[in-house]
Amino acid sequence: MRASAFLYPWDVVGDPDAPDRLAGLGVQQVTLASAYHSTRALTPRHPGRRIVTAEHAAVLYPPDARWAGRELRPYAQSWVAGEDPYAEAAEALAGAGLQVHSWVVLAHNSRLGAEHPDTSVVNAYGDRYPWAPCIAQPAVRAYLVELAAEAAVRPGAAGTELESCGWYGFAHLHAHDKTSGVGLGDAAQYLMSLCFCADCRAGYASVGQDAEELRTAVRHALEPVWAGSGSGEQGWAGVEELLGAGLADATRRWRGPVARGLQEAAVAAVRGAAPEPGFQVLLHADPASHRTGANVGVEPAHVLSTADGVVLPCTGGEAAREAVLGPFAGLSGVLAANFNVVSGMGGSPGTLEQDAAHAASLGANELRLYHAGLASGPDLSAVATALSAVRGG
Repeated sequence: MRASAFLYPWDVVGDPDAPDRLAGLGVQQVTLASAYHSTRALTPRHPGRRIVTAEHAAVLYPPDARWAGRELRPYAQSWVAGEDPYAEAAEALAGAGLQVHSWVVLAHNSRLGAEHPDTSVVNAYGDRYPWAPCIAQPAVRAYLVELAAEAAVRPGAAGTELESCGWYGFAHLHAHDKTSGVGLGDAAQYLMSLCFCADCRAGYASVGQDAEELRTAVRHALEPVWAGSGSGEQGWAGVEELLGAGLADATRRWRGPVARGLQEAAVAAVRGAAPEPGFQVLLHADPASHRTGANVGVEPAHVLSTADGVVLPCTGGEAAREAVLGPFAGLSGVLAANFNVVSGMGGSPGTLEQDAAHAASLGANELRLYHAGLASGPDLSAVATALSAVRGG
């Protein structure tokens, strides 16, 4: 199975040993961030630093003239030395024999929401989520599609992976999150992720649903959650249980086409900008179409008719892998099983060989490893051992 490791440019820039160290893991590819959200990241092997603080969402290359005069535009970074850290890192990795694909985070941008609050998702209580641009808004969609085209097709990139190419919502790990006092299951999180900005209110009306009635119903459905200790309802059946099947269906009839439209437009824009027709476009995805976040909910057959494949979250037990890979059974395209290999972040690099074999039995044909720059030395040693065994098998 072809394997790729996620990496930030700051893991490479200023560390001449990084490319060969990555190649030594046994991966064939690096998925290198070109547009990323705010983060504080450890750099355990870098010769000059140990922490990088990316203060806001930014592109890791110099944006071009296409953004002149536009209100919504990507922000420049200031935490990695050099004019174009993405290009510098990509060139060094290619020099070690690694294929480079870009890694583009789209609908996750706290600075955009802070400076342009009207672009954000608004929940049923009127609270804005500054980290979550509402993809139903024409200006937001146009910005995201243009960003996808520019950030994906960087010099030397043979493909791209688009993260958050769909609805974002309540779950975020935002700053110092203090949101777990009342436990919210998958279904309650969906209700807290529904948007009621002006464009979404008009959208609900377009599918025959009064937005104010829906907003009231969402708040009513969540009242027992706040009054008790939370809600454990899961999946779409849980959404219907909380909200009622009719209202739940109305939200999906509005939100589903919006997400599909963004994905189609973003993929088309990337392909239009790519210098060669073989440029690969993958989406970070979840087969439960109502899901929000980095791995956006998709309809399996549709997404594989749009993009070249998907990157699916496969960390966890066999049941979790079966849930995400099962709906893609029989469909053609890249099915990349994404495993967390940072033990300090809940990953299990020691079981990667067995986990990869199980994913392959379910149809996965590539591996993604999160994250080679964050992992400890022992974690990376375990990855190298596992990949050697996978190649031998």
